[in-house]
Amino acid sequence: MPKSGANTQKAILDAANRIVIEQGVERLTLEQVAAEAKISKGGLLYHFPTKEALIKGMINHYLERFTEDFNQTAEKDGDTPGRWNRSYLTTTFADNQRTPRMSSGLLAAVATDPSLLAPLQERFREWVALLDQDGVDPTTAAIVQLVADGLWLVELFGLSAPDEAMKGKILQTMEEMIRQAVKEKQRPK
Repeated sequence: MPKSGANTQKAILDAANRIVIEQGVERLTLEQVAAEAKISKGGLLYHFPTKEALIKGMINHYLERFTEDFNQTAEKDGDTPGRWNRSYLTTTFADNQRTPRMSSGLLAAVATDPSLLAPLQERFREWVALLDQDGVDPTTAAIVQLVADGLWLVELFGLSAPDEAMKGKILQTMEEMIRQAVKEKQRPK
């Protein structure tokens, strides 16, 4: 049974991400991706006519999925102060567990053409604005973002990432920091 257009695109993006993670950015070619996705090169070109279009697709797919998870996690918290910080933390931690890592498109963009990161840079500004206006002090919001991003990066690059037990402790400590920051902000002066 042939794949639908959306399923084919997802298969292509998954294949591209696997190649970057398992073989390196230099192996990200349209031919390699078509072979990994088990489709013809023409089928790949129908969806992504150039390598640049493929990398843009990888980045957009990552941003859409992360943003959706980020928003859904925050919505579960209702309108409570600190919800965006908690959501950013838990969504970023969960993102590291995905296979294949959809964020590998970012590696491809850096290696190929850093200007392809413009959508990520814009989205990050939006996320940081939500964290800053979330009922916690700006220092706590910055620490939450930097800890979450730092863990994400060490795992993406395979740099001495903490084990699962330590990640759990870090997550718990950061959640407590957010709770304390919310209490401090709400305390009458």
